[in-house]
Amino acid sequence: MSSVHMQIGEVATRTGLSLRSIRHYEMTGLVTPSARSQGGFRLYTEDDVARLTVIRRMKPLDLTLDEMRDLLDATDRLDSGEELTPGARRALLERVRGYEQGAAERVERLRTQLAQAEEFTRSLRVRLHRDRVTTA
Repeated sequence: MSSVHMQIGEVATRTGLSLRSIRHYEMTGLVTPSARSQGGFRLYTEDDVARLTVIRRMKPLDLTLDEMRDLLDATDRLDSGEELTPGARRALLERVRGYEQGAAERVERLRTQLAQAEEFTRSLRVRLHRDRVTTA
């Protein structure tokens, strides 16, 4: 684990999250700053930035905070190096697999919405071009 600490502003810049979002994720238990400065400022490590990046990637998938927490718990346990029984490991992997399948379905819905939005935008451009040619 890295011992270099960053303040919340740098973390916000690096993750693309607002200060408010980072504080909200802290209040809801999704992320915990690795340290506090003597003045009480939140201090984050590269591991914290990586976790916040994962959370940011979950946002477009419409996961609830409870779902995010559950998925992070499962991946944390799988990555912790703790000794898991084969049954416990299988159960954790099934939880992650369920989220992966849900995410893939959501991505497909987003692709369809994006294609429809692009088609609409093209139709507006065609109309503007047609009207510009007509009024010129």
